[in-house]
Amino acid sequence: MSVDKPVRKQQAEILQNGINELGLSITDQQQQEMLDYLGLLEKWNKAYNLTAVRDPLQMVTRHLLDSLTVVPYIKGARILDVGAGAGLPGIPLAILFPEIQFVLLDSSSKKTRFMTQAMGTLAISNVEVHNGRVEAYLIGAGPEALFDQIASRAFAEISLMVTLTKHLLAPKGEWLAMKGQYPTAELAVLEKLCGAFEVSTVAVPGDDAARHIVQLKPKID
Repeated sequence: MSVDKPVRKQQAEILQNGINELGLSITDQQQQEMLDYLGLLEKWNKAYNLTAVRDPLQMVTRHLLDSLTVVPYIKGARILDVGAGAGLPGIPLAILFPEIQFVLLDSSSKKTRFMTQAMGTLAISNVEVHNGRVEAYLIGAGPEALFDQIASRAFAEISLMVTLTKHLLAPKGEWLAMKGQYPTAELAVLEKLCGAFEVSTVAVPGDDAARHIVQLKPKID
């Protein structure tokens, strides 16, 4: 993939240092695949405006490393990234967890076209890209189609995320909502929508902005 070599070297250093700071174990090959994905995103972004972050070094921090903060919370065999946008966090997670099947769902056709192209270029086989609205996705499907986790990085308020995706979550599954500031107001309205929840503070290497991950369980009637 044609990428400015000095920039690629800087990106690789930022990614490796961030991975070390997060305490993760990621192979050199997986890191290269993540950077190849970032190169595709940077190229497509010039024409299709997929993300507001345009600096190639900031992309490592604000896209890859931000996505990797959720790694310790990932589990199960099927995961839905709802409102996946350009594929974050779904694509970095799919690279890191080839044994997990990921579905990346977004209502923007230009973003799903990019994700589909990226999957083909990078030869990532454990990802299905779907263009459409989540409330209409898999209506009436059997239990085998449900997800062990439903993740969101920038989709909607937590209550709306839960409401629109509850038909997709397995009975013992959980939601993972990636948030910035502690979502006090969003959590205050969850009592009637879901069961227990837990909020964890996470830090993105190289970024001082607040980050939190909210784990939510479905409500047992």
